[in-house]
Amino acid sequence: MFLSVEYEKVKDHTLFIDVRTLEEYKQDTIEGAVNLPLFTEEQRAAIGTAYKQRSVEEARRLGVEFVSTRILYLYDEIAKLKKTNKDITAFCARGGYRSTFFANAFSSIGIKISKLNGGYKQYRKIVREQLPKMNDNITYIVVHGNTGVGKTEILHVLRQKGLDMLDLEGAANHRGSLLGGIGLGKCSSQKSFESKIYSQLDRIKTQYVFVEAESKRIGRVMVPPYIHDKMKEGIHIFVDADIDYRVNILKKDYIQNDMWISESIRHIERLDKYISKEKVNELILQVKNRNFDLVAKELMLNYYDPMYQHKSDTYEYALSLNRIISSEEAADQIIEWHKEMNS
Repeated sequence: MFLSVEYEKVKDHTLFIDVRTLEEYKQDTIEGAVNLPLFTEEQRAAIGTAYKQRSVEEARRLGVEFVSTRILYLYDEIAKLKKTNKDITAFCARGGYRSTFFANAFSSIGIKISKLNGGYKQYRKIVREQLPKMNDNITYIVVHGNTGVGKTEILHVLRQKGLDMLDLEGAANHRGSLLGGIGLGKCSSQKSFESKIYSQLDRIKTQYVFVEAESKRIGRVMVPPYIHDKMKEGIHIFVDADIDYRVNILKKDYIQNDMWISESIRHIERLDKYISKEKVNELILQVKNRNFDLVAKELMLNYYDPMYQHKSDTYEYALSLNRIISSEEAADQIIEWHKEMNS
């Protein structure tokens, strides 16, 4: 017999198995969960149709038929996971048929698997309720700076050195700017974005959380208003670097695969709302000629910097770092300042 467990009691020591379809999993899941679908999206739809139009018995029979073609594959995958994970918990949409079948089938042959009470729906309820409460206890230290100074990289160095940080762009899978999706693939869904924020804040150890200054929208997702408002009320620091340093940072971030040229052209075409058609065509030509440095400088000096300056002038900064030469050096200076602030 399998156990039914509560998320908050097992979250720190169990491996979650999401038995929903790949499409459901991609929309949002519990952070770190492994997807082992019991059915495909088409099979799930067929079962639903059988349930509504014929009978519960017919829907169950169809479900067993579909599972029978995957059971050996699922057994092999669970056997691999069990070698490194003592506790495994399965979940589906609401803690119903799929996760019950999964947990019961394996537990009955001696492979202990628990079922998550309430499934993903209950987890989502916890995220919605707990995220504002977590946010209430935080003082954000907001890192400002022009495009290309490596704010995200600095934040990750701070995390490596033991400070708490919230990576909103990582959670969104988008860098925030009009060209911020280049090389990253699909932006997170709103639910997935919030789940990833919840997961990060659930691991913080102190009151102070470093975060990059962001607009309300990052790609297609919105920063929850209570978080964005709390960031405005936080402590603000500013980081700057010379133009060549910034170009090199952008080159590392944006030229991640061979698709950067076609993706850059597609995004630059959308700039015709903000700069002249002639300038857009000139930038596209330079991208085709692989003149990344020239395009990056042009966009930073004549598009991003003026726009960012307007926003950044609204804050008073507790610390300003000018002409940084590395993210490591900037992080070390921020850590020294942080120690003095708390002494």
